[in-house]
Order: sequence, then structure tokens, then C-alpha cells
Amino acid sequence: MRVDVDIPGKHYPIHLGRNLIANAQLYPEGARNGRAFVITNDTVAPLYLNQVQAALGDQLPVHVMPDGERFKSMEQLSAVLDKMLALKLGRDTTIIALGGGVVGDLAGFAAAVYQRGIPLVQIPTTLLSQVDSSVGGKTAVNHPLGKNMIGAFHQPDCVLTDLNTLDTLPAREFKAGVAEVIKYGLLGDIDFFTWLESHMEALLARDGETLSHAIATSCRHKAQVVSADEKEKGQRALLNLGHTFGHAIEAHLEYRDWLHGEAVATGMCMAAELSQRHGWISRADCQRVDALISKAGLPTAVPSGLSAERMRALMQGDKKTAAGRVRLVLFRALGDALLSADYDDALLMQTLQHYCRD
Repeated sequence: MRVDVDIPGKHYPIHLGRNLIANAQLYPEGARNGRAFVITNDTVAPLYLNQVQAALGDQLPVHVMPDGERFKSMEQLSAVLDKMLALKLGRDTTIIALGGGVVGDLAGFAAAVYQRGIPLVQIPTTLLSQVDSSVGGKTAVNHPLGKNMIGAFHQPDCVLTDLNTLDTLPAREFKAGVAEVIKYGLLGDIDFFTWLESHMEALLARDGETLSHAIATSCRHKAQVVSADEKEKGQRALLNLGHTFGHAIEAHLEYRDWLHGEAVATGMCMAAELSQRHGWISRADCQRVDALISKAGLPTAVPSGLSAERMRALMQGDKKTAAGRVRLVLFRALGDALLSADYDDALLMQTLQHYCRD
């Protein structure tokens, strides 16, 4: 299966299927000719690095970073660039990002800045990265004062979404990816959201047909949005549904304890709650969001110890702030989202207080 991404000046495929990583013909020509550098982590490397080497040769230089969100940092980026410079890699080198969202974001940023930009192949190995971060060219590292605050737009040359990698994905990581799948239904495809309500058990069981449909549908939605708005001037910002709330949770936890998808899941519940308090959606709609997220085994409440005041302060650091005002993705209706700074601050605080009760 193939999904195409078309943006001005760039066209690339998302290949979706099984046994893709070892298929040399899916990689760009330069990588097939040995001009590649693999960035992965110490969890994924023992599982799938040998398949990249089977496709491109076992002499490829490799950087293995530690696993975890807290390692998506300037320090790790510097370590990658130091190694590339020490190896005297040229501008014709293709970076191969083999891993989840942390690896993909950091490797993509390295590809964006090394000698002002070099080719990139994304091989996402988590559900979350397969349906979200590997597609669309957003790359970044975190800063102690905010998530993804240092980065660049840099589109890959191709994405290899090998469903075999999900066979080894821990259940918690898989469920975190389901949060991003749910997001696409809430944003603009209520039929997909309804489909998820009736197919969640099969999705969590990783039924092949269900999984393929969910990932392909998510990628098509992402590709459509990115094609229309690569640099997030408008429509693409809707993809941040739940993220402003979620990033505040992650920053509070110093990118430990909770996975990104778990924080986004709670953030989507909070976005629904605020929309309901404005009278834009019904209480039944709000409960429907909570019910599906709970059914997916994801959290619907913030971690203990996070006050409403602290969360509000952390939200102010979000990169979607404009003219000192935090812009939030909210709902006119389920399946119909909007990016707005025109919300009632008192209702926002009521929402935060409702969730931050400790």
C-alpha cells in the first residue's frame, strides 16, 4: 500500500506493509550505493538494525542513542553531528531514522541542519510515529522550557512503515499511538471516529486488516493536511489537537513517566471539556470522547501534583502562542475542529481546575 505526500517542490511516498525494511529497492539510490548514516536507539537497534544492513550493507555507520523522550535534546543532537563530522560524511549522505518519534524528530533535525540539509528516510517503528511524526517534515528537539521548541521543517525522501515493527511494540507504547489515530477522527472525519468506536477492541488486538485501515486512513489525513499547509500557517495547526494541554503535562513531568500519546489523550479530553463549557458541543459529545479514550486504555485525567495555575503557566510557553495569547484546538462539533484564541479565560481556568484537583 502506498500513500503519497505532495507539497510544493517535494513529492514522496509512504510505503505501508510488511517486510519493507530489508527491501533495498524502497530506499533512495544514494542510500543503496552506501552513502547513508543510520540513527537509531538502544531498544530498536537489536530488533531491526540488521534488516537495514541487509538492504544497504553491514558497513553503514550507525549512531545508537539512548531510548526515551528526555534524550530528544540538544546534547544528543550535538553527539550525532559530532559523529557525522568526524566521519567526514558528505552532503550526499542519506540519514536513515530507525525508531519512534524521538529518533525520527532528532534524526530529521540533524538532516535539516547538517551542511544545510541532506536527504532523509524515516522508518517509524511505533504506531505513534507511523501515523504522525514520520509524516510531514516536522523535526525538533526539546528544551527545558518547552517541547519541540528548537527545530526545522525538513521533509523525508520516503517513509517506510513496516507493520512488522508493531509486533514487538509494548502494549503501552501501542496504546499511546492509538491516541493520535483517534485525533484524526475528531479533527475532520466523524465516520472514522465512529468506526474506531466499533473497532477499538480489534485495533488493540492488532488485527492486521483493522491495523492497516487505521494507519492508512491516518496517513491519508496527515498527507492531505501537510500538502495544503506544509509550514503550519493555518490548517496544519489543527493537528495539534490535545497537544497544548498535553505538552504542559509532559513539561511538568520533565518528559518522564508519561508517554507523549498518553499526554495528548488527556489533552483531547480537556479540549472537549472546554468546548462543552463554551456550549459548542454537548455533554454527551464530551462523554463520547472520554469513553473512546478510556476504551483505548489511555488516561483521561492529569497526573497528581499539577495545579491549574502551574498548567496555565506551562501552556503559555507553547509555540502556538501568538500576540501573548495561547491558541487552542477546540471543537465546533466532533469531527469539526478549529484553532482559536477566542475562548473565555474564565472557562479555561474552570476546565483546568476541574482536571487539576490535587
